[in-house]
Order: sequence, then structure tokens, then C-alpha cells
Amino acid sequence: MPRWRALPDELDPQVKEFASQLRRLVDRSGLGIAALADRTGYSKTSWERYLNGRLLAPKGAIVALAEVTGTNPVHLTTMWELAERAWSRSEMRHDMTMEAIRISQARAALGEFGGPAAGTKQAGGKNGSATASRVTGVAGPAGVSPTVPPQGSAPRVDQFGPPASPAAPAAPATPQGGGGGRRRLTMFLAGVLGAAIVVLIAYVLTSGDDDKGNKAEPTPAATTSAPQLPAGVQCVGADCTGKDPEAMGCGGDLADSPATTTVGTVTVQVRYSKTCKAAWARVQGATPGDSVQLKAGAKASKKGLVGDADTDAYTPMLAVGSAAEAKACATLASGQKGCTE
Repeated sequence: MPRWRALPDELDPQVKEFASQLRRLVDRSGLGIAALADRTGYSKTSWERYLNGRLLAPKGAIVALAEVTGTNPVHLTTMWELAERAWSRSEMRHDMTMEAIRISQARAALGEFGGPAAGTKQAGGKNGSATASRVTGVAGPAGVSPTVPPQGSAPRVDQFGPPASPAAPAAPATPQGGGGGRRRLTMFLAGVLGAAIVVLIAYVLTSGDDDKGNKAEPTPAATTSAPQLPAGVQCVGADCTGKDPEAMGCGGDLADSPATTTVGTVTVQVRYSKTCKAAWARVQGATPGDSVQLKAGAKASKKGLVGDADTDAYTPMLAVGSAAEAKACATLASGQKGCTE
């Protein structure tokens, strides 16, 4: 029985329960990760991510797992739907936290330019009496002192507070005070902007998963003329280029291998999904340092590299009109090379 790593503490409880259920099914089947990858069409690396909570398995992988383990796919996909919603909520909370951090940083930066520039000064006359004045603007030219109200005029007025005495009139504005007004306006506008962003985020969260049926506008995918994709499939055509085929739900039962060859002892395949209208390359039985790449005319995918503990690898997808346009090419660590026809 495989020994599993502890699931990450930051996982949502619903996602953690789902990952634990997947582990129990694999343990009960007696299959190793490599055998599970061969029977489901999803790579060993991907299953390690799914079972260790680093990536939520796509629906196609869950259906394939149910088939090879003899599990009722209805119950398993129900648990997957709950985990998928929890995963989305966690990503939304992370995005909201990062947005709040950026807002706080913006407010702090604006506060650095909008804070009071100077404190108070006291000037004493010959008879020992003191007259208080407040400098709210920037310092004037050298040799020019700020205007000081004569003795007996209105008491000091705080920048954001009322006069010390209700009966005393407010001190007249001086040229040096103009900067303080501009700073107060800047800080006020920054606060209004921050509050508006927080309200917008709260609205998006409250109208999310639990109220999908009451959305006022359809999602962009619903307004396109493309046919509705099967459950779990998240891209089609050009939208799939450069993306992970298994994370996008294009693998498993939705893909086949129209072209296969052998380079040394390594199996090299073109994988094609008619549903996603995209292809990718895969190697199996490889050794660390081997790589594979998909080519379609002048286009070429990023290489898939076999890791230290892996025996297989696959590339990101390329949008193609048909499987015949694509070929998979492998380069072994020994220097041997080869491509499918």
C-alpha cells in the first residue's frame, strides 16, 4: 500500500476530503501510480499532483478513475463538484486578499504624500505672551517666515478638527495653507476609490457560486457561437494552445493516439482531442533527461522533459485542424532522435 504525503494544511476541508477519498480508491484497487496512469490516460506526474492536493483533478480524470476502480461515477462526480466549488472559492479568497494588500499599499503611498508637513511653532513677544500658529503648507523660500496671526486673533485650528472655541472665528486661510487643502482632497479621493473597490469585490463574492441561477448576465462562454463543451472541458481550438491538456479536460476518453513510434525503447505518441481540436506529444517508458516536442507545420510546442522520478512526459497543446497535421519528436538523453510519421 502506498504511503501518502500529508495533504497541505491550507487546503479547503472539502478539497482535502475529496483528495483523501481518491487515495482510498487507489489503495483499494491495488494499482500503482504508473499503472493508474496507463489505464486512465492521465500521466503519472498529473496523478501525483491530484493525489497530493497540489492540483484539482479534472472531471475526465475522475470518471476514468471510477471506471478502473469499479466505483459509481455518479457519487464520485458529486464529490468532485463540491470540491471544485470549494477550490474556486479558495482561489477567489486569495485574489481578494491580494487585492486588499494592493489597496492598503496604495493608501499608504498616498498617505506619505498627503500627511501634515509641519507641526506647530510658538513665538513669544517681549512681554512673554505666546502666539500659536500652525504651518500647513510647504516651507517658503529661504529668509521668508510663515505668516503669524497677531495677538488676540482666533486660536489655532486643527487640520481636521473644529476650532478650540465655538465662539472663536476660524483663522483665515494663508498662502501656506493651500497645500494642506490639496492633500486633504487627495486623501479623500483615495479613500472613496478604495471603498468603491471593496464594495465591488463584496458584490462579486456574494453573487458567486451559491447564486449561479440568478446572474443577470450570461458568462462570455455562453454568448459565443461555439457549441457547448462537455463537462470538464475548458478550452477549444486556439484557446488550448500552450495549455496543459489534462488540466483543461482534453485527455482521457476525449483523446486518442493516431500516430505512434518507437525511439530506442521509448514509445512516442501524438495525442489528439477532436473535442478540443488540439494535439500534444507524449513519451512513455523514458528515462530522466529524455524530452518530447509536438510539431505542426511551422508551429512547435514547448518541450516536455522527463523528470528524475518519472518515466513519462507530455507537452502543452497546439491547436490543429486534424491529427494528420501533427507529429511527435523525441530526443533521448543518449542523443538518439526520432519522430512519428
